[in-house]
Amino acid sequence: MTTPNAVPEPVAPGDPSGPSARLAPSVSPAPAVPATHREVRLAARLRGALGPEHFTLAEAPVPTAGPGRLLVRNRIMTVTAAMCTKMTDAELPMPSFVPGQALWGPALGEVVRASGGGFAPGDLVVHPYGWREFAAVEEDRARRVGPGELPDPAAHLSQGATAWGALTRAARVGAGDTVFVTGAAGGVGSMAGLLAKRLGAARVIGSTGSAHKVPYLRETLGYDDVVLRGAGPVEEQLRRAAPDGIDVLLDLVGGEQLRAALSVARTGARFALVGALSGQLGGGAGMAAPVEVDSVLMVTRRVAMRGFSMVDHPDLVREWTTEFGRGLRDGSLVFAHTRVRGLDQAPRALCELTRGCHTGAVLVEW
Repeated sequence: MTTPNAVPEPVAPGDPSGPSARLAPSVSPAPAVPATHREVRLAARLRGALGPEHFTLAEAPVPTAGPGRLLVRNRIMTVTAAMCTKMTDAELPMPSFVPGQALWGPALGEVVRASGGGFAPGDLVVHPYGWREFAAVEEDRARRVGPGELPDPAAHLSQGATAWGALTRAARVGAGDTVFVTGAAGGVGSMAGLLAKRLGAARVIGSTGSAHKVPYLRETLGYDDVVLRGAGPVEEQLRRAAPDGIDVLLDLVGGEQLRAALSVARTGARFALVGALSGQLGGGAGMAAPVEVDSVLMVTRRVAMRGFSMVDHPDLVREWTTEFGRGLRDGSLVFAHTRVRGLDQAPRALCELTRGCHTGAVLVEW
């Protein structure tokens, strides 16, 4: 399913003249809708490392959009580590992917048919039915993207809202804080460094498992220091980077890094737990990411540990879009992402994400 000549297209953060410029609504009549389209299906449950054998590219009839639904021509989608969890046979608090059926996930597309409901052909919408060229989308699951809300329409697929919500609602970052972000080169972590600084943090430390990403984290994404997984015990590196301890943890990984953060936590530290990559990318372990923590430290230092999910904060999307648009325009924020061309390359993009090949959000455009 891979094409040797198809390589990720480098994108300068915030560059409005790049490939995303093609996402602007067209003023010409929409082309005729074909009878069939392509979709990526789950071929087999994930047990072990993710590979091409877990996907099938299939041709299927273009879905119909009746009352209350939109027919959307997808333009671009994102792949995330959570998708690997949905490929397993673990019991999850959300629907899992089904072998033989199309996968799904956040996508941006153009409405080609509408039945009212405030939508019209030509509207750009964000919806949850990626991994296919056309999607039938319930009107209440589509969010219209207003012209000019963000300089780059693809930025509506960023995971910045999660980073913003975790830092403002769960961890409540304030002036002078020292913040540690695990998984700092991923979709959420790549936004968190500059956001923590925006909220007043005095020092921000990130972690990554790839040495080649360290300069980018420091020079572009706002991190003052970096903990490199595999370069020695995480706790020792974190103590060197934060000799006075940390006030905030934004955790996307769990495992050793969560234990290390607790060991160097200051009194009154606030921990926001957003992801568990140590379990999600651990060879089909599903949602399980067990870690042993020192409850005595949590009590004596009054450490608050809280899970955070966007499910509980639907209002954050609009708040974040306003904040993100302002930051992109004045240059204080960047949209770190990697772009891969072709729906048929989506499986490769997800496989590469699990191996740490990319920085920021991983988008697939066609």
